[in-house]
Amino acid sequence: MYVAVKGGERAIDNAHAWLAEERRGSLDVAELSIAQIREQLALAVNRVMAEGSLYDPDLAALAIKQARGDMIEAIFLIRAYRTTLPRFGYSNPIDTADMACDRRISATFKDAPGGQVLGPTFDYTHRLLDFALAAEGEVPEAPQGQARTEPTPHITGFLNREGLIQTEDENDDVPGDLTREPLELPADRALRLQSLTRGDEGFVLGMAYSTQRGYARNHAFVGELRIGKVEVEMDIPELGFAIDIGEIEVTECETVNQFAGSKTEPPQFTRGYGLVFGQSERKSISMALVDRALRWKELGEDNMGAPAQDEEFVLYHSDNIQATGFLEHIKLPHYVDFQSELELIRKLRREAMGEVQEAAE
Repeated sequence: MYVAVKGGERAIDNAHAWLAEERRGSLDVAELSIAQIREQLALAVNRVMAEGSLYDPDLAALAIKQARGDMIEAIFLIRAYRTTLPRFGYSNPIDTADMACDRRISATFKDAPGGQVLGPTFDYTHRLLDFALAAEGEVPEAPQGQARTEPTPHITGFLNREGLIQTEDENDDVPGDLTREPLELPADRALRLQSLTRGDEGFVLGMAYSTQRGYARNHAFVGELRIGKVEVEMDIPELGFAIDIGEIEVTECETVNQFAGSKTEPPQFTRGYGLVFGQSERKSISMALVDRALRWKELGEDNMGAPAQDEEFVLYHSDNIQATGFLEHIKLPHYVDFQSELELIRKLRREAMGEVQEAAE
């Protein structure tokens, strides 16, 4: 049965107006500025940039304001805007060894070469509400000169001197681009890392947590976690050399995992890797754990049947925009579908009641 449905354009316009009013909130309170969101809600801005695949703090802050703080909606807005931008070319791979580190720690070496820099972190704070923030007073300035400006070598490089950690394969193949081509399975590691970087933080965290609880037998140490700014370079054909086009802040994590060896590889340590826009420690660590779990086939390990080892499950369900679109579409009109379901149920009930009546007679 088909039922005629008329659109409610006026109702939609009114809904938009009401949304704008709710977004603004009480007029007795000063309007939140883009600069305030960018500077004071930086971690939220970082997440929107990472999962939206666009590094622009101002646009991410605008998206958060427009979305009323709904992070997934803000990510959706950024991704949609990103598709309208022209592509001029590709930058060169960033060199994180040259990172100006605001934070750089290792859970494997106390006396890490280059030193440990605690940086701005919640790790050592008491999880108690600070009511002094409600007073909106002046914030004491942090000591200056805390960030490392000189190149900081990677911890795993020192393990590699003894041949104790698996050497990463290096090639000149251009990796695929998930922002332009749909994901196809099986995916190589470069595409998996892209997918995890764009993946929902909560989902990737849940997958990572599952590996720590025994699903995939993936016990990892944080070999190194670093946060800082790196320069971005781009080759200019007309000039014949690369030039700096700006800098971005990233969080990088390398995990060290024990590996008992296989038929082709000796016992050694292996790596998990995560790199995310902005300061996003939880996401980068989670990403590294899941990356390592997904490497079971290339390392010749057994598949324990763990969710985090299932490439299709992890990669196809980590994208919060795809998940949101598919989930929220069911709240849109499905009148025709439901009418057909309704008629089917009525028919089945009539047939069932008829059979019961015949049996009773």
